[in-house]
Amino acid sequence: MKKSIHTISLLALFFNCLIFSKNTQAQSKANLNDVSFMHGHWQGTFNGGPIEAFWAKPSGDNLTGFMRMMKDDKVTMYEMLIFEQTDKGPIVLVKHFKPGLIGVEDKEVSDRYNFIESKKEWALFEKQDGSIRIIYEKRGADVLVIQRGKQENGKWVFADLFVFNSVK
Repeated sequence: MKKSIHTISLLALFFNCLIFSKNTQAQSKANLNDVSFMHGHWQGTFNGGPIEAFWAKPSGDNLTGFMRMMKDDKVTMYEMLIFEQTDKGPIVLVKHFKPGLIGVEDKEVSDRYNFIESKKEWALFEKQDGSIRIIYEKRGADVLVIQRGKQENGKWVFADLFVFNSVK
């Protein structure tokens, strides 16, 4: 009996090591190509007005994008998003600006999101303080969705924040 428990324990340890190794390899292989599906010109609505986003293709160590939010033909917010490649995978740096290009965050500060995982046309990032998770997802050929997640009762709950349609 002791021998079979020992064997089971060794097998469990072996499989945990394999899973950890596979997850570590998947994390280290993450790169900007995992978010290249966002490339293009996108439009949607948010808070009763139009929202528009532009994403460049990855180039070098970054993928750059921006959004503008409007209401009654006036800008309400600009958002600059930079995906940068790091040794641990891509990170997202976000800065918000009010009309007149007045920064919301302090001059030297940006929201920072670390890469968690990706699948085909889907990527998950977590804010550096662990308070928010963001999913970037392409749904079909012409829809890009950005979801925001928060912890509720110990689980991550996501809701669509921005839903964009491709502009051709």
